[in-house]
Amino acid sequence: MDIISRAEWGARAPRGRDTVSWSQRTGFMGHYSAASASQSVREIQNFHMDTRGWSDIGYNFLINSITGKVYEGRGWTTVGAHCAGYNTENIGVCIIGKDKAGVQDVSDAARRNFKLLYEEAERRKGGNLVLRGHRDRGSTTCPGDEIYSWLKAGLPIVGGTPTPPKPAPGKPAPGPAVAFPLPDGYYFGPASGGDRSVSGQHQRRFVGKTDRQWLQEFGRQLTRRGWSIGKGHTYLAGAGNDGIYGSEYTALIRAFQKDQSLGVDGRLGKKTWDAAYRNPVG
Repeated sequence: MDIISRAEWGARAPRGRDTVSWSQRTGFMGHYSAASASQSVREIQNFHMDTRGWSDIGYNFLINSITGKVYEGRGWTTVGAHCAGYNTENIGVCIIGKDKAGVQDVSDAARRNFKLLYEEAERRKGGNLVLRGHRDRGSTTCPGDEIYSWLKAGLPIVGGTPTPPKPAPGKPAPGPAVAFPLPDGYYFGPASGGDRSVSGQHQRRFVGKTDRQWLQEFGRQLTRRGWSIGKGHTYLAGAGNDGIYGSEYTALIRAFQKDQSLGVDGRLGKKTWDAAYRNPVG
């Protein structure tokens, strides 16, 4: 990963910089900018210094959501201005390009470099840093639902992370097996995916229940398997197990598919459903 230095992107001189020790760092915080990916880092710096009155650009690092290019902001050892009251403890990384609702519009290149920055920060820290979104420490929707779910899922990279080995046989799956309720070729997925993609948005009925009720049943089964699911938990932390497919269900399904060595696509089809009810709990 190459980081474009302040000199290379033409940064203005700061009006003062406060350093921070690594012992004070506890978290790694994701943000997005309020503009498009075409906005330059210099424009962001000008806005922060001239309009907000800050001493420098607010973030420690910035990443273009399309190209994945990484830009040095305040760097590793300077306190940022990205989250009032929590700047000393967190490294702030901004993805340039607003995370649009319902769209995975941040490239794999950008995600990989975000993850590389996180791993480098942990290496410099010599210990773990908690992954946070701006909304975890402020009244804001930043960094958007899709990126926030990705953070909470542990930064999975499409095609970039080896599939874990299948768990050794353990305890039988809890509860009686429940047959996959959708017709052949159908799956639980986004409302934009066509007739075969069942989202819970329209409460279509299958085998005596609505699609929303069936998706909730899947969430309950994973809870029985020991997964942390529901408002304030690891998965479905925002809306809870409401049965409406969105970014949080995508993150949960992808994590379960990865755990079970299945194809990881975020869609809840028959194979993924059956794994929840039939595969042993490792």
